[in-house]
Amino acid sequence: MGGGGGWHHYQKNGKFEPGYSSIDFWPDVTDYSKTYNTAFKYANGEAAKVYSPYDEESVDLHFKWMKEHDIDGVYMQRFVSEVKGESGKRHFNKVLENALKASKKYGRAISIMYDLSGSVSADMDFIVKDWEELQKLFNLFDNKQNPTYLRHNGRPLVAIWGVGFNDGRKYTIADIQKLVDKIKGPTKKASILLGVPYYWRTLGNDTENSPLLHTVIKSADVIMPWAVGRYNGSSYSSVAGTQLPADITWCKTNNIDYAPLVFPGFSWGNLKNDKSLYNQIPRAKGEFLWQQIAGAKMSGAEALYVAMFDEVDEGTAIFKTKKEGETPLNADGKFVGIEADLATDYYLWLTGQGAKWFHGASGYNAQKPERKP
Repeated sequence: MGGGGGWHHYQKNGKFEPGYSSIDFWPDVTDYSKTYNTAFKYANGEAAKVYSPYDEESVDLHFKWMKEHDIDGVYMQRFVSEVKGESGKRHFNKVLENALKASKKYGRAISIMYDLSGSVSADMDFIVKDWEELQKLFNLFDNKQNPTYLRHNGRPLVAIWGVGFNDGRKYTIADIQKLVDKIKGPTKKASILLGVPYYWRTLGNDTENSPLLHTVIKSADVIMPWAVGRYNGSSYSSVAGTQLPADITWCKTNNIDYAPLVFPGFSWGNLKNDKSLYNQIPRAKGEFLWQQIAGAKMSGAEALYVAMFDEVDEGTAIFKTKKEGETPLNADGKFVGIEADLATDYYLWLTGQGAKWFHGASGYNAQKPERKP
């Protein structure tokens, strides 16, 4: 699609057709100038379309939405396992080029995030090389050419996600420490955000039980614990109620900045071939997202990471997606829609309200704001 890479991230077993899909939400492509027909159809027989981020105009639209809804910016995920190949690198570089251009045009922040899923120890040197290549290719550190590239304490920020999880990864915390040291270098020319497990502080549950994790965190600048799927609307208070304040205290003591993650809901029925996982963590018309935004703010957090802008695989997308009752047909499965009585940009709007609160606007509290017609 777009770049000729097929239905990547959408397909299952090499096919993207009814019964073969890894996505649970369907993008609402009404506003896109360039779209692609799929094998899926709506109940009226019309072909269901999708967009491609390879197309400059589609990425431009996403940044336009961010500006319209007061969303500060994005982390551009760069999957190491994919950019190691030439075609993968070409695709990711083109999407990044599109995003850097749109970021500047609309005044939205942008930062690169390496996702280590599927990586091995030897890939750490590749990341260092790739990061240096990107700096040269796009003049990332040039304030005139890239005035919106995210800085932290005056230094360009790069994020590294997947540090300290206990799910059998083929690289170690020691590998990450070397990576952090190489990227920072003797002059500490970059700042680093680490994406860590939710229970990073206590080294329990989803976290590798190693004190080295705390050592590598202390050598970074910001941490973002992965909260997706760790709680739902009813368990949030009991889980985050203790985690957040203690996390913030630890980070302040150790002079590390803290960006808690919030997400609108979760669904991966098609990805996991399990219909019981459709809408696994319900969105509750934004109540769940706002519960987390308010919880983070009232616990003393000063920044937020919202997962995710366009993640339709796991149903965490905040961008415009199709509503319930308006999604394409999917053999004996289905697609999950956002609530029928909400506008398709509702979750963009609600995220923007959270951003305003974090930037100091008044009038916000634990109660979800009302959207005026």
